[in-house]
Amino acid sequence: MDYLYDGTFEGLMTCIFYHYKKEKASGIFEYSRYQQSIINSFEIVDTDYEKAKIVCDAINNKISREAYINVYYCYLSSNENKENTILDFLIFAFRYGKNTMNFFSHEKVLPINQIYLKVGAETHRFLGILRFSDVNGILYSKFAPDNDILILIVEHFADRYKYEKFIIHDEKRKKVVVYANERWEIKELKDSINIEYSQDEKMFRDLWKQYFTDLAIKERTNIDLQFQFVPARYRKNMVEFI
Repeated sequence: MDYLYDGTFEGLMTCIFYHYKKEKASGIFEYSRYQQSIINSFEIVDTDYEKAKIVCDAINNKISREAYINVYYCYLSSNENKENTILDFLIFAFRYGKNTMNFFSHEKVLPINQIYLKVGAETHRFLGILRFSDVNGILYSKFAPDNDILILIVEHFADRYKYEKFIIHDEKRKKVVVYANERWEIKELKDSINIEYSQDEKMFRDLWKQYFTDLAIKERTNIDLQFQFVPARYRKNMVEFI
């Protein structure tokens, strides 16, 4: 039985619950991208927050907090087979319990660890390279990460800009996190955002570009190293590269 879910983490966890309590899953897929097969039957699973919580608690208590974090990071990844990577890992992990993460190189554990490291590395990178602009008194930033890391970076900036108001826009997934008064919320975008920079903001952006250029030492330029730290796909939203 293929279980189809709505793309939410709770929906995915509900499918895991069904795997154990109803019928074993041959696969789990987001229903908006599912291609029907004549081999497997399928069922669309309605998200059930209580069932999802039972699974989440079981991962934390019967396996480990580390395992839960690995599962969550894998869910946030852009990996095309992430749902079934998580399913395979949990089938193995519920069998071996608290010893699971010691099997680092096992074929059921290694993939989820590798995905966790990639998502974690991108999260760490954007804590340093995300650029904000002042738009009518609100700090605005736009980025297009490979993975769905918006929820992983917001606490850092909420602490860093505690008394500011800011918006971080994930243009690839068409959603934003809005922060004000020490509270934040992630919202889906139905329409595009048109940003009009003030003359002062444009001046500061030009000054930053000039500073970035003047600071460079031509004889020590290392293009390969620059692309290692800031890949080309990230540069379209960084003012010094525009």
